[in-house]
Amino acid sequence: MNQSMKSSPDATEAVIVGAGPYGLSIAAHLAAQGTPFRIFGHPMFAWSHQMPKGMRLKSDGFASSLSDPASEFTLARYSSERGLPYHDTDLPVPIETFIDYGIAFQKRFVSNLENTQVKSIERIAGGFEVKLEHGECVRARKVVVAVGISKFARVPEVFSDLPEGLVSHSSAHVDLEGFKGRRVAVVGAGSSAVDLAVLLKQVGASVEIVARGPELRFHHPPARRTLKDRMMNPITGIGPGLDFLFYVKAPQLFRLLPEKLRLNRVKKTLGPAAGWFVRDEVAGKIPVHLNTSVTRATAHDGRLRLDLTDGQKKQTLEVDHVISATGYRIDIGRLDLLSSDLRRDIRRTGTSPLLSAHFESSIPGLYFVGVASANTFGPMMRFAYGDAFAAKRVSRHLAKSTSKSPVLLSQPDRQQIFE
Repeated sequence: MNQSMKSSPDATEAVIVGAGPYGLSIAAHLAAQGTPFRIFGHPMFAWSHQMPKGMRLKSDGFASSLSDPASEFTLARYSSERGLPYHDTDLPVPIETFIDYGIAFQKRFVSNLENTQVKSIERIAGGFEVKLEHGECVRARKVVVAVGISKFARVPEVFSDLPEGLVSHSSAHVDLEGFKGRRVAVVGAGSSAVDLAVLLKQVGASVEIVARGPELRFHHPPARRTLKDRMMNPITGIGPGLDFLFYVKAPQLFRLLPEKLRLNRVKKTLGPAAGWFVRDEVAGKIPVHLNTSVTRATAHDGRLRLDLTDGQKKQTLEVDHVISATGYRIDIGRLDLLSSDLRRDIRRTGTSPLLSAHFESSIPGLYFVGVASANTFGPMMRFAYGDAFAAKRVSRHLAKSTSKSPVLLSQPDRQQIFE
């Protein structure tokens, strides 16, 4: 660190913002390497506070582990130690099991987690100033942003003027019991929409799904595979197929693809689809409006009137509440915990930060992992399965630079990193 950083009692080498699978995995690797760091966030926050109880993970069990340096404390081992049902592919993982596993991982490898939120990140000479929710300011040479998807919830504009109590994003719901006896429309076609609809029905809500697509898609259930199928459609941590094999084995090569191709692959790979295990809970049991858009939404006497169209026929749906399960749009310009000058100066690929081979952005010392890195490294970064690759790359780069003085690179130097 430079002299001013050294003399500051609140200075550290690195700060990790976020304590989900990516943040905790990176912290575990840094701790093993002896790299000084602080990590802030509530453990597994998005999973425990922004996803509904009773949900099951769409990712297979073998693809749902956090990354420790020895690759020993997997979800399989955790489940075995506690006598929990587990199978690499044939049993969906309950969200409660995944949350408890993540917290156990944190206690084992990241005991120094500080259970507080980061309010802002600003650039200072030689590094960054990180302000915490209780007012403390921490200075660090490096900052790893591992905030996941929680900052990027997307709600269609047609719902923007509705009262808050009548419309919400899927990430706002953990306990659905309050919807018992109420009529709810879930807008969306992906796993969040379908899972919510199933869980709402289970608690006694009257629920309907409104989807723009021509069908609800579900993953294929586990089945015996022929040798040919195993060769042509190898199982990977994000799905079966040769394309997926490339995405999980060669994210560094993916990074070198032309930008237009990268963005296309990230956008179109693994579109909306629910887990195979909820198909029977939807078919014939929950009304589904396909090829349908909400053209207008108005409030009347504490209820909602939705005007729907499928391009030919128009209809009206009256409900007590709309849940927008319309996903997330990663846009670094919306990440308001970054100062305005940081958001302005970060080079982008699409609306995400353009990253070096070590997940470093065009701002020296500022790293992004998880879904914010998908436009650079590929679809794997949208899933917990990518945490091992990110943790190894980022921790090694931070450890390598720990003993070096923090020289802010000139623009030509920065350009070399991206070539």
